Amino acid sequence: MNILALVLAIVGLGAGYGVNETISRKRRISHEEEGKKELDKAKKEANKILAEAREESAKIAEVARKEEQSRRSELKDLEQRLVTREDNLDKKLDELDKRNEKLRVSESEVETLKDDIRDIRKKQQEKLEKVAKLSQKDAAEKLMQMTERDIRGDLTNLIAKLQNEAKDTAEEQAALIITSSMERMASEVTAERTITSVKLEDEEMKGRIIGKEGRNIQALQRATGVDIMVDDTPGYIVLSSFDPVRREVARIALEMLLKDGRVHPGRIEEVVDKAQKNVEKEVNRAGEDAAREVGIIGVPKEILHLLGELKFRTSYGQNVLKHSTEMAHMAGMIAEELGADVKTVKYAALIHDMGKALTHKMEGKHHHISGEMARKYGVPEAVAQAAEQHHDDMEATSVEALIIRVVDAVSASRPGARNISAENFAERMKDLENVANSFPGIEKSYAISAGREVRVFVRPQQIDDLSAIKLARDIATKIESSMQYPGTIKVNVIRETRAIEFAK
Repeated sequence: MNILALVLAIVGLGAGYGVNETISRKRRISHEEEGKKELDKAKKEANKILAEAREESAKIAEVARKEEQSRRSELKDLEQRLVTREDNLDKKLDELDKRNEKLRVSESEVETLKDDIRDIRKKQQEKLEKVAKLSQKDAAEKLMQMTERDIRGDLTNLIAKLQNEAKDTAEEQAALIITSSMERMASEVTAERTITSVKLEDEEMKGRIIGKEGRNIQALQRATGVDIMVDDTPGYIVLSSFDPVRREVARIALEMLLKDGRVHPGRIEEVVDKAQKNVEKEVNRAGEDAAREVGIIGVPKEILHLLGELKFRTSYGQNVLKHSTEMAHMAGMIAEELGADVKTVKYAALIHDMGKALTHKMEGKHHHISGEMARKYGVPEAVAQAAEQHHDDMEATSVEALIIRVVDAVSASRPGARNISAENFAERMKDLENVANSFPGIEKSYAISAGREVRVFVRPQQIDDLSAIKLARDIATKIESSMQYPGTIKVNVIRETRAIEFAK
């Protein structure tokens, strides 16, 4: 049984193997046929793509061939045009050569003709000189004399007529330019005064300002150099000084003291110092504003400071800074009409009177000081020269200087622009202080009480008590001999010694 089962199993295995082999062979044959079909299909697609590529390349080659033919045709045309142009240039060069040759021949012939003409003229001149018995020079002089004699009267009349016409036209034109500038320039007229009033809120503050035995008011007058009157006008404190800068410092200091309420000599000195600093800032700002208004840039800061001081100074009652800015505007208008340098005349007009801020410190006339300061701080020479030459003691050497001189007179001569009596008073006050300052050992001096008193502060290290008495007599003697004034002038020499120490 076992053997039979084994045999049957072997037979079954063999039959299974045969069946599997048959099935595998059929599948292989089927796969081969499918592969052949796919291969045939791929070959057909490849042939199709190759045919399309060949057709596309043929088209591209045809387009390239046509473009090449077109480019060759263009190059051939260009080459032909260049050849034609070259031929034309060659022809023109030949023509130019021929023309130059003809010109050389003509020039030679002209030179020959010139030589012949010169010879003929020379021979004619020699014959004329023999006939007239005069040389060419003598004949020319004789002809000029005859002509001058015949037409001298006519020339004289013509010259006089032209001069009169020029004078009339020049005067008319100058008047037109000046009136036009004056019409375009509108400026306020202000009359400066020598007093300033400060309102009191209550009568109690008046007593504080005066202080015990007048100590506070004396300290305030000594620190500011201003005469302070508290009883002349009810409800007001009057500050009197010919120097508007001192008056402004005193006004600011007094207002600060009234607002603070603390009034004593130490506080007064502190407040006056602060007021002086505030005025200094206002001076700088005024100078900058004036330069900006006129349109001048690049002005040195030292010049701006001097200009700012002019805000507090007057000339015959006319504010000097306003006068200078007014002049600058008018000078610019006139310079524009005359074709002069507008910037130069504006700059010169603005600084022409800045020497007035230094006349109490430097010797000399204010316009000379203006020119000196302008050169010192690097102002262009043309500007310094025009500013310095605005008065008649120097000759005006440029059109710009003449314009400054004209507009200075125009600005000063307007009705109401100046107040002669006020200016004379201010000049007298300055002269009074200058006399006192001319002595050695003087620290500072103030003319107060409308010029009836001059207070002189001396350096205690240099002037002792006996010397102070002698100094007062010497100052009074010099005032008597050098000044004219009504009434009497009190000379008050003050010598003060302070001992200051700090507790740390």
